[in-house]
Amino acid sequence: MANGLHTDRQKTDAISLFLCGDVMTGRGIDQVLPHPVNPVLYESYVRDAREYVDLAETAHGPIPRPVGFDYIWGDALEELERAETDSRIANLETSITMAEQAFPKGINYRMNPANIGCITAARIDCCCLANNHILDWGYAGLEETIVTLDKAGVHHAGAGGAFAEARAPVTIDFGIRGRVHVFALGSPTSGIPRDWVASPNKPGLNLIEMLSEESANRVVSDIQNYKQPGDIALVSIHWGGNWGYEVPRAQTQFAHRLIDAGTDLVHGHSSHHAKAIEVYKDRLILYGCGDFLTDYEGITGYEEFRGDLSVMYLPKLEPLSGRLLDLKMIVLQSRRFRLNRASKSDACWLWNLLNNICPAFGTRVELEKDGALKLHW
Repeated sequence: MANGLHTDRQKTDAISLFLCGDVMTGRGIDQVLPHPVNPVLYESYVRDAREYVDLAETAHGPIPRPVGFDYIWGDALEELERAETDSRIANLETSITMAEQAFPKGINYRMNPANIGCITAARIDCCCLANNHILDWGYAGLEETIVTLDKAGVHHAGAGGAFAEARAPVTIDFGIRGRVHVFALGSPTSGIPRDWVASPNKPGLNLIEMLSEESANRVVSDIQNYKQPGDIALVSIHWGGNWGYEVPRAQTQFAHRLIDAGTDLVHGHSSHHAKAIEVYKDRLILYGCGDFLTDYEGITGYEEFRGDLSVMYLPKLEPLSGRLLDLKMIVLQSRRFRLNRASKSDACWLWNLLNNICPAFGTRVELEKDGALKLHW
């Protein structure tokens, strides 16, 4: 059964969403929040999560401790209020748990459940969980993550105690403007272990084996089980590698198949930086939203991709049809584990980048006077 979310706004205007890429509130970020978990790590070179705090402070200055739950969102909170979003959707790439049994994969993210306030501070409505870190602390960690989100009133999709729960969408009811179904799924191309897949009798993720026509048909079948006339279907998918601007043909074909069969928006993530944007049959495809919140500050390598820049994607959809009406993007920069408005020069950097990689997909970006980016297609 789908998770249900209702909004009381009874308007006939566009449905306004906030979408972002990876929200990683574990490790170093968890350590500066009011209730840090045991900082032990099992990485090759780092054994204590507080070392990531040290790296960030060495790069950009001291971080107060503990910070308030709203601290990490910084200027994004004001931008969210200004945008008057109807719903806020993020890829939560952190296990929320006190579990101590780490999955043997080298990098393990977790946040203390007592720090759930850092998610609710931004009024996130839906967390997508089908990614390569949500089972970092085993099935016990997944179960505690889900319980914590449920207690906090944060809906979630893409993982669960069995296959049916992992495949079920979050359904957001906008009254006379219709409903939005949020489906979350993951691909092994993003590093998700294949044995994390949920089965009828085993917890796990909504994992597709390959970006194939067969897998697309399975996702379409799930969508058709829920979508009624006037409903909007949003597919949030964790796919692809961390670095690089190339969009594999398999991703484009997969996204097009979904839209051809009734999907209205494809929300892609996994890349550590923003990637190309396409509008196909008046439907939005975000091939890679980039990281949004992380503790990577101060880590060197791949600087040319500007992973320090985060993007707020603010699409407006036509009610009852899902047709894209507008896409505005706000550029932020991470400093001392806080999101700050990007400088005009940094916004220009991303503007130029997107105008280099988006025309191949029939889109371009305009830089507005306030530093925001606007998509044209």
